[in-house]
Amino acid sequence: MADTAADLGPLPSWDLADLYPGPDSPELARDLERCEADAKAFRDRYAGKVAGLSGTDLGRAIAAYEAMDEILGRVMSFAHLTYAGDMSDPNVGKFYQSMQERVNAISTELLFFTLEINRIEEAELEAKLAAPELAHFRPWLRDTRAFREHQLSDDLEKLLHEKYVAGRAAWTRLFDETMARLRFPMDGKELTTAEVLDRLSNRDGNVRRKAAQVLGEVLGRNVGLFALITNTLAKDKQIDDKWRRYAKPISLRNLANQVEDEVVEALVTAVRGKYGRLSHRYYRLKARWFGVETLDYWDRNAPLPEDDDAQISWSEARDTVLEAYAGFSPRLAEVGKQFFDNAWIDAPTRPGKASGAFAHPTVPSAHPYLLLNYQGKTRDVMTLAHELGHGVHQVLAGRQGQLMCDTPLTLAETASVFGEMLTFQALLKKRSDPVGRRVMLASKVEDMLNTVVRQIAFHCFETRVHDERRTGELTPERLGEIWMEIQAESLGPAFRYDDGYKAFWSYIPHFVHSPFYVYAYAFGDCLVNSLYAVFQGAEAGFADKYLEMLAAGGTKRHKELLAPFGLDASDPAFWDKGLELVESMIDELEAMG
Repeated sequence: MADTAADLGPLPSWDLADLYPGPDSPELARDLERCEADAKAFRDRYAGKVAGLSGTDLGRAIAAYEAMDEILGRVMSFAHLTYAGDMSDPNVGKFYQSMQERVNAISTELLFFTLEINRIEEAELEAKLAAPELAHFRPWLRDTRAFREHQLSDDLEKLLHEKYVAGRAAWTRLFDETMARLRFPMDGKELTTAEVLDRLSNRDGNVRRKAAQVLGEVLGRNVGLFALITNTLAKDKQIDDKWRRYAKPISLRNLANQVEDEVVEALVTAVRGKYGRLSHRYYRLKARWFGVETLDYWDRNAPLPEDDDAQISWSEARDTVLEAYAGFSPRLAEVGKQFFDNAWIDAPTRPGKASGAFAHPTVPSAHPYLLLNYQGKTRDVMTLAHELGHGVHQVLAGRQGQLMCDTPLTLAETASVFGEMLTFQALLKKRSDPVGRRVMLASKVEDMLNTVVRQIAFHCFETRVHDERRTGELTPERLGEIWMEIQAESLGPAFRYDDGYKAFWSYIPHFVHSPFYVYAYAFGDCLVNSLYAVFQGAEAGFADKYLEMLAAGGTKRHKELLAPFGLDASDPAFWDKGLELVESMIDELEAMG
């Protein structure tokens, strides 16, 4: 708790020793050496023989595979979190890359295993599943075999696996390190990306304007590099998709998310169809509150004129979130409290640190870690509630083991967004005055628009970029044009833009790290809105069913998980239900005047 910031109190820093004491620790070296030997022995024992194993023996082989996968997951979790803590240190970058290369080499030895599993005939595998040792892994087998028809020859799979560290992973690292090194000169200070983005929600319009302008200038100077990264990764994906026979650029993501193309299309269509009733209407209202016809783009996240924008200390943020969680379920708060009682959170903003926020699940034998850039805003409290939701979900799902604890992205956002909703509702109950209620409601509506409308707009941007890339490279100018068209469509006529905004697409990390990830946020928000409506009308027992859903990890698909709540994401009306909550909040704000 050594790190502090003005008025925020002590901010926690994480201790990664629960994974390994340090990059040079003998424990880390020992795990790698043992796993290297185990992987070679595993290959010698099972390569070419997987289909002939009995159900019992195949189950035991998967258990051995899982144990090695967990060690490799622990190593890469430690490397990634160390790197996220300081991306600007060349020695840290070297350690991260060397771990990627070492783990990649070990996992190459194990690659044959899933390839051979996928070649077992369905009826044959079903017969083997009578063995309880194998039946335990049925959900993992289902998800692994979902990629059967997209599998290449063993040699090609091995080549692509080995080349990953010098291909996609290297381009991703270039993006991360470039973003971490960028500095934005403002008012005599050299700001990091996280710091300059934070100033876009400052209550002083001049601060917001200067932050937006310097952000546009610095990104603009680097946009050629970001365009090269974007073009290269899009082309790399196009080649992969062609060889693996995916119909669309998004198809791989949907398959990994265990969600049908038509369900995602229904979500996107529903949100785009509501732009007028959601974002366009709200931002017209916001412009009126600011006494103007149109807002500058840097005013999108501006606090309302009557918002006191008081800084919220870390201890107050912690208590607010945990009390909200406890009001729903003491068990939820009990799991969440562990993150604060132990050094599982890294909260301060500092040079070189990854911007934004995330929850890293690590491995079931350890525990998740949260990265934040906490600066005391109400939005930062909501981010804490969001990431803590992820963390609690990951703890509860850990009981499923290394191979089955991961939740598909479409449901991975459920606990996080639900945690935000609980925190918001708890805060709203404390605000009986009309002004305070309007500020709270407006803040929540803006968060929802950022989660639903903005993320679907990001999705549309990605879709257009990947589609156009099929016919040739996109210039920085063209990328900027697509970005501006998408923003105008999604945000509506209440905003005016300048040329500096054309490069803002380039700082969005999801486009680089996880193509087509972004719709999962909208999926999660709409799902939670529907889930929360069920909760409000539910009798006792909802919280228990909810915790059971989280604890299922990756063992069930969205239909199975939502069935106990009477919800079905494949029903087109499902999305309208979720969006109606946002509409109703905007209705209330309009009625307030």
